[in-house]
Amino acid sequence: MYAVLNGKDGHLHWTKVPDPIIDEEDKVILKVSAAALNRADLLQREGTYPPPPGWPDWFGLEAAGTIVQVGKKVEAEGKWHIGDKATALLGGGGYAEYVAVPAGMLMPIPKGLSMIEAAALPEVYGAAYLFLFMEGKLQKGETLLVQAGASGLASVLIPMAKAFGARVITTVLNDELAKAIEHLHADRVVVTAHEDLSEVMKEELAAGHGVDLTVDCLGGDTVGKCLPYMNFDGRWIMIATLAGDPSNVNLRQMYVRGTRLIGTTLRRRSSEVKAKLLSDMVSLIWPKIEDGSIRPTICRVYPITEAEAAQDFMYSGKSAGKIVLKVTEE
Repeated sequence: MYAVLNGKDGHLHWTKVPDPIIDEEDKVILKVSAAALNRADLLQREGTYPPPPGWPDWFGLEAAGTIVQVGKKVEAEGKWHIGDKATALLGGGGYAEYVAVPAGMLMPIPKGLSMIEAAALPEVYGAAYLFLFMEGKLQKGETLLVQAGASGLASVLIPMAKAFGARVITTVLNDELAKAIEHLHADRVVVTAHEDLSEVMKEELAAGHGVDLTVDCLGGDTVGKCLPYMNFDGRWIMIATLAGDPSNVNLRQMYVRGTRLIGTTLRRRSSEVKAKLLSDMVSLIWPKIEDGSIRPTICRVYPITEAEAAQDFMYSGKSAGKIVLKVTEE
């Protein structure tokens, strides 16, 4: 089969690799129709975020396709069969024609979604569910702050939080991106080119609806400046530090206000935790996708042979929603 490899020349190549095999009885082989991009792919390309042990060296944390082979345990359980359509959360290997997947990492495709849309679900929806509900304990009526509102993750976090009754503030770099995310219906969009987020949070707090939960992929100086303006018992979740690793944090203000600073990722979670998370998502989130309350936002679709161009577009910071690679026709 073919997969996208990170070449020694600094470019991505659609290259022949060994076919995946079922080395454990609880796995299936998925013929990939589409695979979605994630920021973790860029970190992997840079050599700072390798796949977990046991997963392929090539990229891809989420994919959708058709099951073409099942292990003996999967066959005996009878939940998944050859020919079933599924979307899968992966430790790696989605940028390929085929991938071996533990059955617990599979989910049915919500009714009405294409393979392109389904490929954009597992990683980003799994991460959103983890950050909002498992780590963030988001409650109806609370205020959520989402940094980088034009990102693929934000395109899920914002409507998911609103579907469960939260008020949402988000940030974007410029007015062009603010217009591009109007369809997400955030309650307030902070354009950081001419607005200071810490001042906005101070204003929101004074108005009686301060931020209860923040999901932050940027980090940098903004964290220390904004933490004092969280609501009491607020939770600030760090998932990446695209704007810088260090921040000057006033620890006294943190403990006085009961603020929790939480670092987390989805990729490092055990297969057992991920399987439970995916099962919860199918029960709680899939119905909201099927009734239209939540829908994946697809920004661009590239053929798999143009994976480098797709990643370069993500690097540009101009995307608003998910970028997807098309591997085969549906």
